[in-house]
Amino acid sequence: MRVYGGRVSTPRRSPQPASETDTGTRTGTGTDRRTGGRRRDVVTAVAAAVLVAVAAVVGVLIERAGQKLYVDWEPLYSEWMPHLGPGTVPAIAVAVAVAGWGPAVAARLSWRPLVWATWAGAMAWTFSLALVDGWQRGIAGQLEDKHEYLLAMGRWDDPAATLREFTDHILIDVPQNWPAHVAGHPPGAMLTFVGLDRIGLGGGAWAGVFCIVAGTSAAAAILVTLKALGAERAARASAPFVVLAPAAVWIGTSADGYFAGVTAWGLALLAVAGTARSPGRWAAALGAGLLLGWVLYLSYGLTLAGILALAVIACSRTLRPLPLAVLGAAAVAAAFTAAGFWWFEGYDLLVTRYYQGVGGERPYYYWVWANLAIVVITAGPAAVAGLRRAVVAAPAALRRLRRLRRRPSNGDDALAVMATAAALAIAAADLSGMSKAETERIWLPFVVWLIPAAAFLPLRDHRVWLGVQAVLALLANHLLLNGW
Repeated sequence: MRVYGGRVSTPRRSPQPASETDTGTRTGTGTDRRTGGRRRDVVTAVAAAVLVAVAAVVGVLIERAGQKLYVDWEPLYSEWMPHLGPGTVPAIAVAVAVAGWGPAVAARLSWRPLVWATWAGAMAWTFSLALVDGWQRGIAGQLEDKHEYLLAMGRWDDPAATLREFTDHILIDVPQNWPAHVAGHPPGAMLTFVGLDRIGLGGGAWAGVFCIVAGTSAAAAILVTLKALGAERAARASAPFVVLAPAAVWIGTSADGYFAGVTAWGLALLAVAGTARSPGRWAAALGAGLLLGWVLYLSYGLTLAGILALAVIACSRTLRPLPLAVLGAAAVAAAFTAAGFWWFEGYDLLVTRYYQGVGGERPYYYWVWANLAIVVITAGPAAVAGLRRAVVAAPAALRRLRRLRRRPSNGDDALAVMATAAALAIAAADLSGMSKAETERIWLPFVVWLIPAAAFLPLRDHRVWLGVQAVLALLANHLLLNGW
């Protein structure tokens, strides 16, 4: 028997997903009150909002004192521009539908339709938010900016030759230096858009649509991962939050959304490889390695996705997928190295380039904590409140997972460990000093794993928290013109 908020509950032989009728103090994952009550959830959310306000005020004061932060609406890389657009009404409609009926639908829908519906809902939400800025400014023109990838497309007529010379153009003071985003990433990101162009999907419109479709697929990958790790109930409870993520404001306007999608599917395949009994687990292990190897060539900072990969291994309680996963990642690295790009050389040059530009002038003393205010905005207060519960629960969860060995685990444990691992990855990126500002897009591959932690919040509060998440995203998109 388990105790939920003072009630004694006898578990059923086949646990069913939590439904909207499970009210009282019971959480969306079915955990008890050891992680804290509703008052602490609200206090955590209010404290997070205060952090955002302090970051905004201190940022303005720093600018007035003569130190440049190189953002227009501290701490976001955005400018104040209240506006409406063709996506306004659809975005509001999606928000109302998901906040109102999402929890009930997620609890009752059969599994495969739920996964597809979550991806479709995330796409509808993200496309709607992007279209608040209009088709050209919101989607088609985003990746054609002076700092973006498509500006360099004309230099890739011979991809093999360009790849061999890629590192020669990273630094600012060399002839024909790359635009900021091309220089700031390994060539995998650029090669993605070159590949789209070669198959007839060139230009900003196709690139923008591709990033949104790929980025929003992370919503489905998160559910697949949690289910594979024995956390179906947690996956169902988190599905509406994954759909209405405030991070969608930036997933819909940056290539980092695409990076988030690839990373999420790499982790999903790793989870399947570690828990499945079918022969397909070996293909999943190899696929996980290929995708996680690929993300290393999309963004240097995604080496920290290794923390999330370790969390998946801890939750699946087996090293069985590792040999094939390592083989897949090594194959990607070997292919790039043979083609003439040495990852470590590129990273060393990137560090130099970073300090040649605004990265060297943005003050670490401000951004080391203001970056966390940005996380509050992109993940949303529900995720922050749920993360507190996850972090509290994570140590005991790891102890239980270690004792269980091959027996089934409590699915809540997997969610707590994954969310905590994402927080650790963000902390490492923050302390590195290589992510000063613009983290609303840079940290998307980690932030999307914080959002499911909202499932730890009490079920009867889910609609309210979903409304808060949606209002935050709508305000961010309608009051600000975001740089990404």
